[in-house]
Amino acid sequence: MKVAVLKEALDIERRVPIVPESVKRLSGKKIEVAIEPGAGERALSSDASYTAEGATVAASRSDVISAADLIMRIRTPSLEDVAAMKEGQALVAPLLPLVNTDLVKALAARKITTFAVDAIPRTTVAQMMDVLSSQATCAGYHAVLMAAAALPRFFPMFITAAGTIAPATALILGAGVAGLSAIGTAKRLGARVEAFDVRKVTKEQVESLGAKFVEVEGTEDAAAAGGYAKELSLDAKKKQSEAIAKHAAKADAIICTALIPGRRAPILITKEMVASMKPGSVIVDLASEQQGNCELTEPGKTVVKHGVTIIGSLDFPSHVAIHASQMYSRNMEKLLFHLTKDGALKLERDEEITKGCLITHGGEIVHEKSKEAQSAGKGGAPS
Repeated sequence: MKVAVLKEALDIERRVPIVPESVKRLSGKKIEVAIEPGAGERALSSDASYTAEGATVAASRSDVISAADLIMRIRTPSLEDVAAMKEGQALVAPLLPLVNTDLVKALAARKITTFAVDAIPRTTVAQMMDVLSSQATCAGYHAVLMAAAALPRFFPMFITAAGTIAPATALILGAGVAGLSAIGTAKRLGARVEAFDVRKVTKEQVESLGAKFVEVEGTEDAAAAGGYAKELSLDAKKKQSEAIAKHAAKADAIICTALIPGRRAPILITKEMVASMKPGSVIVDLASEQQGNCELTEPGKTVVKHGVTIIGSLDFPSHVAIHASQMYSRNMEKLLFHLTKDGALKLERDEEITKGCLITHGGEIVHEKSKEAQSAGKGGAPS
């Protein structure tokens, strides 16, 4: 099987889905790798470094696509990207299939066999394939660095001849993988760290990293399957909002990480909360790709509202492109080994991981929740 690695069109995307060190291991499983010229250069992986490991460099983007059995992407493809593919090819990429219903429909019509990396089940067996977790680790880390760079004060405490400088207070909203990465990074930078999550099981994890867990008395536990959170009742939302507002007003930096699969990100920081924050404070919104946890976030932009800097970047993992690509590539190795045998796709449709991430096959939408999203008529296509 020949796998194509493409250079992403977005200038902000520096990552690559397969790094040179993975090529030899894939070759051992009869999986050949061909790259578009310059595919890895923004992650500091040269064409020569790929060929040294046994990959081939195609003459052009169209050549690498036409010769491929399977195409690897690190960004969600556009409808134009789908049109450029051959019927019957396979695609491994983040798809957000519950939201991008037009994209899923186009992939099915083109008879593309698609695997959504964002739909890989978050189980023990699938941990080594879990792109969401590996990239969230990168995003949480860099979000804190962005907050520290934008904050007009120190993160750590300093004892100086000019007096003692108190540490900054960082509030982390959401204690999933990104949130825990942010907590650890903020602590290492010397901040006083508080964290909130609607899942009470995260309290022990938060406290093990040295942060204070923000508890909301009298609310239900919102833990759901796969480590995600379910939607709260109206009463619980009110209590949650009151608790967050109290802590947001005292925070110097807020890192937002809360997401709900297939839904708009929940609004945790209202415009009123932003207005109550100290001038010079910073909000870094990791949920910006799903419209953000802050009501005033503008996806893809950094804005200042009520004296508060709100960062809504769409490329957090890309800022650590070398390690983000390395982690993504290792995830993809494990996924490809799972999905192939003797260098060819083997679709065990009832097997848990395949069933969880296989979206379209044979001209049909085969993923149950994606079919439900189609019938519900929600979503659209990526721009």
